[in-house]
Amino acid sequence: MPLVKIYNKMSPFQRVIIALILGILSGIFVGEPAGRLEILGNVYIRLLQMTVIPYVLVSIMGGLGRLDGAMAASIGIRAVKIILLMWLGVMLTLLLLPLAYPDWQTAGFFSSSLVTEVVRFDFVDLYIPANIFASLSNTIVPAVVLFSLLMGISLINVENKDTLLRLSSNVADALMGIASFVAKLAPLGIFAISTAAAGTLHPEDLGRLQVFLWVYLVAAALLAFIFLPLIIHWATPFSYREVLSTAGEAAITALATGTVLVVLPMIVERSKEMLANHGMECEETGSTVDVLVPTAYSFPSTGTLLGLGFILFSGWYVGSPIGIEQYPSYVIMGALTAFGSMAVAIPFMLDYFGLPADQFQLYLLGSVVTARIATGLAALHGFVVTLLVATAVMKQLKWHRMIQAMGLHLGVTAGVMVVLGLALTHWIPYEYEGVRTFESMRLMGPPATVEKIKELSPLSSRDHERSRLEVIQKRGSIRVGYFPNTLPYAFVNDQDRLVGLDMEMIHQLANDLGIKIELARIENPKAESQMLSDGSVDVTLGGRAITPTRALNVNFSDSYIHHTASFIVADHRRDEFSSIASINKMEQLNLGVGNDVYYRTIVSDLFPQAKLTTIDSARKYFKGKYEDVDALVFSAEAGSAWTLLYPDYVTVVPKGWKLRAPVGLALPKDQQNYLHFINTWLRLKEDNGTRQKIYEYWILGENPKAKKPRWSVIKDVFGWDV
Repeated sequence: MPLVKIYNKMSPFQRVIIALILGILSGIFVGEPAGRLEILGNVYIRLLQMTVIPYVLVSIMGGLGRLDGAMAASIGIRAVKIILLMWLGVMLTLLLLPLAYPDWQTAGFFSSSLVTEVVRFDFVDLYIPANIFASLSNTIVPAVVLFSLLMGISLINVENKDTLLRLSSNVADALMGIASFVAKLAPLGIFAISTAAAGTLHPEDLGRLQVFLWVYLVAAALLAFIFLPLIIHWATPFSYREVLSTAGEAAITALATGTVLVVLPMIVERSKEMLANHGMECEETGSTVDVLVPTAYSFPSTGTLLGLGFILFSGWYVGSPIGIEQYPSYVIMGALTAFGSMAVAIPFMLDYFGLPADQFQLYLLGSVVTARIATGLAALHGFVVTLLVATAVMKQLKWHRMIQAMGLHLGVTAGVMVVLGLALTHWIPYEYEGVRTFESMRLMGPPATVEKIKELSPLSSRDHERSRLEVIQKRGSIRVGYFPNTLPYAFVNDQDRLVGLDMEMIHQLANDLGIKIELARIENPKAESQMLSDGSVDVTLGGRAITPTRALNVNFSDSYIHHTASFIVADHRRDEFSSIASINKMEQLNLGVGNDVYYRTIVSDLFPQAKLTTIDSARKYFKGKYEDVDALVFSAEAGSAWTLLYPDYVTVVPKGWKLRAPVGLALPKDQQNYLHFINTWLRLKEDNGTRQKIYEYWILGENPKAKKPRWSVIKDVFGWDV
């Protein structure tokens, strides 16, 4: 019982902090099995999201509907201008945050996000709700907000609206009651989230999360001590010290309680006191404060918008930063999705920009800190907006000084972020491990017996009279010809063994037939068809794309994977190759291509202004042997593997380019039984899920064996197996 009394005496903030600490300690103690608590964390997240959209709907409608026409006309235009200007200042601040992200070498395996078209900015679909109920059910926040704003404005001139306003107020109160109940579950939810995260996150993940937290805290300090008070100081009669000292009480209270709602009366009272002290107390300013404080509470604040910086961080974190051309969409979408809560806005924005959805869990881990800071900033934001609009109503606001203050803030922020980036690079230890990760890959399944062919010899005339499949079975081995350096299909790992996706399949084929593998390295691609025909080898592999020219000389199996056409470019030039249109605008463009006529013609037709340079070795390109080549046209799947070894390069799939090339095993001509057997075997491996597992392992890099199990007290100290 003493523990219950102690718990009851704690503030909500203290309970959440203790839950966070206990969760982290529990995760460290239990290790990876703690990930099973993730389901409880997901339940808590859904409960948080449950009331947000309905609350946005009724609160905006009710807040605007209570205004009368004259007051709305007097306050509305000025308030909208000021709020939009402040939103612009905060969103531009967010665009400067990447300056602080350390310039670490990053690269990753192929990801479906490379070929997923970024959602186009469609104003009609996002903001004009043809069916508001569909928008509500699909969590399309911008459409819900616009509908709520229009309904609220329309209610201003509606007679007999008291019943509806009372109903909306009651619904809002009920929703707040649900939210309050969910808030009481915060310790449990935070405990589950932090336990699962601490048990499954690896140290390097936590290290990189530090970057987000440091950048967030510094940006919050700049907004709190430069942007918001400086606008008041330069554009109104109120002084910098006066604003901070008066607003500080409300900001600290909001930070401690975790909600702005409890300090709204304080903001109203203190704002009226400040107006009175400067001789600006009148009916108009009093009405402005009374109406604007609760109404502005329904709109995104500086603290809310700052949380959207996680989207930019997430892009950097996964090695797929948001491009400059996407910044306009980011600014507009960010401001409008922030009408809800971050529990809704962050998942929506992650999906919109094609970023991994599981990044939201990482956001939640840091939100225990950032949410409190955001609440304090929101209280300060309420003061600033209210005083600016009241000053504008009195026609004493200096608009040009607001612009100057915002410009100074952005200049200071840019400088601070650059310095912070240098500091974080020095403070946080980081080592690129892409090369080690890739070269340490092993075969997934048990390897077959492997022998290297010392000297190639064609089949005898007697063997030529039999089917190739019969020859292979009688000999007890399959002769495999491979092309070197065909990552990630056939390459030599750090144990000097030939591995890769194609080799994984051949090993499984050999094991299924109970035979061994004889390996032969093919240096000259032109000799491939002859080697297959005379029986020197039975199959060739290495991620070979199927083309009409090659199909004339060999039999290709059914396609078991596809190459996605992409560009391999220097990392600093990724934005130049973001779309077909931008590439075609380049002058003196030089593209590196392979020597196959079929795909070379496709590239030439798509980029008629480009010079095409034949590149017979990807490694030579990565080592800078083709300095005059701007980009290499290459498979995105294979290119991603190469960029793990050469992280100064990046794989880019331009918007509008959807070229895919099928890949098959090359088999000898006129061996239909052999071809039919290989195709049947490939279908069997597809139906039992083996091909998908091989794809995930070698192409997507989903390799559980590459990561050692998380250290935990229960396993590594006590030796218990949970």
